[in-house]
Amino acid sequence: MALLPVFEPAQLPADAVEVGRIADAWGVKGWFKVLPFSADAEVLLSAKQWFLQPSERGARTFTGTVLLPVKQSREHSGSIVATAEAIADRTAAESLKGARIFVSRADFPKAAEDEYYWVDLLGLDVINREGLVLGQVKDLMSTGPQTVLVIAYEEDGKTLERMIPFVSAYVDKVELQERRITVDWQTDY
Repeated sequence: MALLPVFEPAQLPADAVEVGRIADAWGVKGWFKVLPFSADAEVLLSAKQWFLQPSERGARTFTGTVLLPVKQSREHSGSIVATAEAIADRTAAESLKGARIFVSRADFPKAAEDEYYWVDLLGLDVINREGLVLGQVKDLMSTGPQTVLVIAYEEDGKTLERMIPFVSAYVDKVELQERRITVDWQTDY
């Protein structure tokens, strides 16, 4: 009879970012398939410890937040497969199905110049060249050829949205330390 894994309880880091979910077991030797939330899953491949929380639905084989030291991870057919010391066989890997994966933001690979992680742009103030506040970044949306900033702002007591393409033609400067993005955009666009 296969044994379910025993995990070390952990505190979710203050800078934790949810980066994927465990889809299912992969093979018979304790590997599992991961569905990354980003097209570039580099953080899942580089982080050596993941923090897991159980799925909101379905059977739960653990509670709270647990630490999963990752032994190996690699790309495979458009997803990620991984294995960990605590996961000895297929049954143990199946017990992780649906688990949410978090990684400390500090473990993310350094972004190249003029590249940004979406998570770092959320909540930044957006101002135009004239210094008018256009709102805050609420979300980002991929439209295929480009990413669009979804900006939330208040008008007449209502929360509204405006969308600004995240391209150099409209974005003058991103200042992460100042928590600000300067754009060439007007309030009536």
